[in-house]
Amino acid sequence: MTKRQHAKTASDTALQCGDAWLDAEIGRSRFRDERLGKRFRLVLERLWSCIGQSIPMAFQDWCNTKAAYRFLSNPNVTEQDILGGHFEATRSHFTATPGQVLELQDTTSFPTNESGPS
Repeated sequence: MTKRQHAKTASDTALQCGDAWLDAEIGRSRFRDERLGKRFRLVLERLWSCIGQSIPMAFQDWCNTKAAYRFLSNPNVTEQDILGGHFEATRSHFTATPGQVLELQDTTSFPTNESGPS
């Protein structure tokens, strides 16, 4: 197998794992309108494929960027709608894990100016 074939196989595997993770995380999300659920998945798929990028960079063109912002500012989309599936998936992970679970939280903050913390 060439390096290029191996890289493509690794990339395909990562995408398949990403799809499985995405399904598990948002599978229990409930939106009042089914179309909003479909749009939510599209937004997350694009952000997942461009981790660390801003919304404009992830969506690449103004039409898709505007659609993502429109979804996020839709009055029919609540924080609970967006996070509900993730909360349920997390609860399932905790329930399925025997013994203790270590929960980590990063509380790191960085100063906003170059003079450092005051």
